Amino acid sequence: MGIIKQEGYNYAFNADACVSCGGKCCIGESGYIWVDEEEILTFAKFFNMKKEEFILQYLRKINSCYTLKEVEFQNGYACIFFDEKIMGCSVYNVRPNQCRTFPFWNYFKNRKKELEDECIGILS
Repeated sequence: MGIIKQEGYNYAFNADACVSCGGKCCIGESGYIWVDEEEILTFAKFFNMKKEEFILQYLRKINSCYTLKEVEFQNGYACIFFDEKIMGCSVYNVRPNQCRTFPFWNYFKNRKKELEDECIGILS
């Protein structure tokens, strides 16, 4: 995968670091992994489930939006699709856009130190 840069961000990302990181972006404090209608349908197809079944089994509704459920993991939480055997994503090829765009989130634009603490792939 190599080094990824994105305009407007004062850091780059070495995607190859994901192999050895242990899924730090998938575990830790509780949070939200938002999914839209298209992503829900993609997941349902991936699991060969009806949309409603997928929603009941894997999602939480917060107001009018859906987020992936979390499970307790070590001293915190993990995405429901975090595989502790491989210490990574079990649905990597169909992961939500929020996961695909990490670490290039607006939240981290002015929080590079926080991001570096979370992600070993961040480069100055």
